[in-house]
Amino acid sequence: MTIIRNAGQALLGAVLTFAGITHLTVARDEFQAQVPGWFPIDADFVVLASGVVEISLGVALLTVWRQPARGVLGLIVAGFFVVIFPGNVAQWLEHKDGFGLDTDTKRLVRLFFQPLLVLWALAATDAIGTVRRRLRSRVGA
Repeated sequence: MTIIRNAGQALLGAVLTFAGITHLTVARDEFQAQVPGWFPIDADFVVLASGVVEISLGVALLTVWRQPARGVLGLIVAGFFVVIFPGNVAQWLEHKDGFGLDTDTKRLVRLFFQPLLVLWALAATDAIGTVRRRLRSRVGA
């Protein structure tokens, strides 16, 4: 299980790092489709800032392996996926094309993959186990 968990964490770290780099370079326009029209901050700034955050989280996933920091990092990454979810919903509701999501059906189907990213972050870092262990140690203290 440890090998699978480690591989999952490393892969997620690589995916986030790569995605963050593309936010800053070749996919800036595509990512802007995910910034809600109602969001009061410039879409390009949001894409650049979220790219920096993704790179930071990705690199952290590639370098942080000891508990409890690893589990805390998993919670932060899962939280990041939750925070950006409204952008995915807005892309669907506002009928914005991006990344080949050129129909409402494709954009809707994509929404169901976001919870999988949350679960991936939690499982790969043993975030839930870390929280349980921390709570038990506080109760026993």
